[in-house]
Amino acid sequence: TLVETYASATGGPVATFTNAVTEVTLGDNASLKHYRLQSEGDAALHVGGLHVKQGRDSRFVSHTFALGAVLARNEVHVSFAGKGGDATLNGLYVGRGTQHQDVRTELDHAVADCTSRELYKGVLDDRARGTFHGLVKVRQDAQRTDARQQNRNLLLSEHAQADTRPQLEILADDVKCAHGAAVGRLDAQALFYLRSRGIPQAEAER
Repeated sequence: TLVETYASATGGPVATFTNAVTEVTLGDNASLKHYRLQSEGDAALHVGGLHVKQGRDSRFVSHTFALGAVLARNEVHVSFAGKGGDATLNGLYVGRGTQHQDVRTELDHAVADCTSRELYKGVLDDRARGTFHGLVKVRQDAQRTDARQQNRNLLLSEHAQADTRPQLEILADDVKCAHGAAVGRLDAQALFYLRSRGIPQAEAER
């Protein structure tokens, strides 16, 4: 298990720039759980890259949390180099004020019999913006690939914005692949239910 944390040393609006790259090479039958928390200050700029290469029958699980920085970009690249590899990418990005959270992922199924699962969720308030661009490549020799990709976004204000672009690039015949994306607002019926019982608007939304 590997945990990465990026946080500001002070609570004030100190301008900082982080450019971090993490490289992971998993041997045959190896496994790793990777947690990444980015909660830097309101004036911070953050660029992060995670590059993973998986051997035969290896397992990789990633949990990414992007909460801070005025502008943050998180890239994840996973390459399957051996049969039987399994990768799970989970992510949460939360934006408020004028924050911009940018997520880029790429899963490269270069060999057969590998599985990937990807789920990223965004929660955006005020004038925040979230961007998701996910690509799953299934190469010609990567038969029996099983890949699923999802991106879901919740907008808490009229000015928040979510851009999502999940992509599949499939060159093999014998595969099971799917992707999807959703952008929505708070459930109006749920808010009405709480408001009709005397709960103020702000508290009901929270």
